[in-house]
Amino acid sequence: MQRVPLAASHVAAIRAVGSERHYPAGTFLARAGEPADCFVYVEEGQVEVVDPFTGERHVPSTLGPTQFMGEIALLHGGNWSMPMRASKDTSVIEVPRREILRLMSEIPEMSDIVITVLAARRRRQLDTRDGTLVLIGEDEDRAVRRIAEFASRNRLPYRSYLLGSPEARSVATSCSAPPDMPAVVFGREIVVTDPTPDKVAQLLGLNYNLVDDEAFDVLIVGGGPAGVAAGVYAGAEGLRALVIEDLAIGGQAGTSSRIENYMGFPTGISGADLVWRGEVQALKFGTRFAMPRRVVKLERLDDGAFCATFDNDQRVRGRAVVVATGVQYRRLPIDRLEAFEGSGVYYAATENESRYCKDAEAIVIGGGNSAGQAAMYLSRSARHVRLLVRGQSLATSMSSYLSSRLEADPAITIEYGAEVSALHGDDRLDAVTIRNAGNGPERTVSTRALFIMVGAAPNTSWLSGLVELDKHGFVLTGDTRGGSSPYATSQAGIFAVGDVRAGSVKRVASSVGEGSVVISKVWDYVQP
Repeated sequence: MQRVPLAASHVAAIRAVGSERHYPAGTFLARAGEPADCFVYVEEGQVEVVDPFTGERHVPSTLGPTQFMGEIALLHGGNWSMPMRASKDTSVIEVPRREILRLMSEIPEMSDIVITVLAARRRRQLDTRDGTLVLIGEDEDRAVRRIAEFASRNRLPYRSYLLGSPEARSVATSCSAPPDMPAVVFGREIVVTDPTPDKVAQLLGLNYNLVDDEAFDVLIVGGGPAGVAAGVYAGAEGLRALVIEDLAIGGQAGTSSRIENYMGFPTGISGADLVWRGEVQALKFGTRFAMPRRVVKLERLDDGAFCATFDNDQRVRGRAVVVATGVQYRRLPIDRLEAFEGSGVYYAATENESRYCKDAEAIVIGGGNSAGQAAMYLSRSARHVRLLVRGQSLATSMSSYLSSRLEADPAITIEYGAEVSALHGDDRLDAVTIRNAGNGPERTVSTRALFIMVGAAPNTSWLSGLVELDKHGFVLTGDTRGGSSPYATSQAGIFAVGDVRAGSVKRVASSVGEGSVVISKVWDYVQP
């Protein structure tokens, strides 16, 4: 763990709002799944991380005097991901979450230290796959694989064991689960039946117990680069903001394994890491996140505010709405496609999906930057990557630096004028039939992983006809819609940014810029 001490003035500020507690050796200060609602500064003694399944010390390092307990969940009011126990008689200062967040907002230097340490701890958990959440049989079971995708894309620590492995049997035995069945386990006591991302989110404290009809200054629908950037600036301006995302913070950009043309990152950065940093930034400013939650309907109320209804029938209100729902990859008209989704057919190429094509052939369909980045990333783990492009060139759809790398990589083959015409397999994908465009010859290629990245359609059906759309479903904005800014829609109080906006440049950098700039107009609108 990062050993960065707080300054004496920081400790004095903590002592002024906290309370002293003493914990005898062996006493738990936190258990996995309990609310991370307290900041704990250690004055004397020692605190250790505990393996939730064995009860033994989990990592060799401990927390001692001048250090503090906490993890990134403290920022958003989530739950502890690992148990913490006093390994010696320990004296601490405990500060309620709201008070420590207030101090952090008033003392930026202290905030920098705390957030750096909390972020480093989460990174260590991700790197070492430390977490109370354990998945058994991810490769065998679609529901477990869906949890893995959800956790991976949201940067939630978890461990994954092969079905029948000694580790899987040990975990199953400790929680009285069948040793030969796929399972999602949280600690020694909870085996999640019929696992869904929503159930896991509740265990980790990601469902922030929104009050029905709770009111915000601005509802930001979509947690991609544009939505998170809007959340950062809304929080920084003192607006009460809620970012709503249906699957993973990062959106489509979160599936990008490496972005090399984003300013400030000369060696590149993954889309998930970039947007995660923005999420932490937004949380620091007090912006809240609701996830996984999908907005299915938006209504304008008699008082001029807006009401958003979630897919679980819960409702929230906002004086303004920022539409940042981006786009989603289109499905191809291939028989049995839906049956193989999650079991050989994927729409993202992250670390999670790359494991499914290790030492095998992977097939990527698409000619844009996302497809190119996926092919480059998958070539590290797959035996070979085959990129299928319907057109006869990449020049019009892909950045030059990327197409040059693809053409030079011996582990990647580009096939122009090619398409997939059939999928083969029983419970999971075994092979695909590739056909030259038109009615050309066909051939069958064995593969366990097909990645489809062939353009996208906007997510706008939930807008319920409140704003004008173009013929493709993108939101129309700007002066022609009677708006006061390039991001204003035909409905006063609703703004659109990022890929969902008609005429926008479909790049991460432009989405971040639009999400940042739009808040100035939101501020003008919500002020009396």
